[in-house]
Amino acid sequence: MSLAGVVDRYSERDSPVHRADARAKVPAAFAYILVISATREADWAALGLLAVPVLAVVLASRLGPWFVLRRTFLALPFVLAAVPLVFTRPGETVFTLPLLGWTASDEGIRAVATILGKSWLSVVVAVLLVSATPMVEILRALRWLRLPRILVATIFFTYRYFFVIGEEAQRMLRARDSRSARLPGQRGGGTVLWRARIVGHMAGSLFVRSLERSERVYAAMQARGYRGDHIFLADPPLPAAHLVGASAFVACAVLVQIGVRW
Repeated sequence: MSLAGVVDRYSERDSPVHRADARAKVPAAFAYILVISATREADWAALGLLAVPVLAVVLASRLGPWFVLRRTFLALPFVLAAVPLVFTRPGETVFTLPLLGWTASDEGIRAVATILGKSWLSVVVAVLLVSATPMVEILRALRWLRLPRILVATIFFTYRYFFVIGEEAQRMLRARDSRSARLPGQRGGGTVLWRARIVGHMAGSLFVRSLERSERVYAAMQARGYRGDHIFLADPPLPAAHLVGASAFVACAVLVQIGVRW
């Protein structure tokens, strides 16, 4: 399977979420994440109610809850950065680590749990947006929202050069395999140190090749009239139904935040 098939294979499925216009989905996702970030500490009722519309979108997207859950694991290392709050936030002691002598407070546990809940729910919204929307449509929506041109161009080139670097890496791996031989009944390759040195050399060569390839690609783009902005051939009107649906999605989150504060 090609790299494009690996990255965009879920965005080409058919569901109400996939068919929705990106110019409605992108601002709705950003607004929903902002509303999630406004949740008060240890407000579990608000987080639970905010998760209900998100779960409905997950089911409507036909991506599958397990697929979305697996994608959210990518953000787990960043969320773990908040774990030290368990031991630094003052409060009533809950337990003490026997070897280090660190004490965990109830306030710290509530703070970390709240950060974990808000971060996970925000990542689910982002996963839904990226998985159900082609990247080109997301870029079109960002330009429609009048985001800075340089920011949109940076996002586009980051996405585009993922395939460029991936293709270079695939060619290097094919070249390595074509020059390698393995005798029957014998283990191929050398020691772990030797393998690590080979991988390091390949990574360095890939960096140099990618740099040279990017210069050639940019020169070709300039020769074809690129002046720093991406021009889309079509600009269809935004369906009112899609805008109403996105507004209702965000309105549910706003009503939850208002309701839990009364």
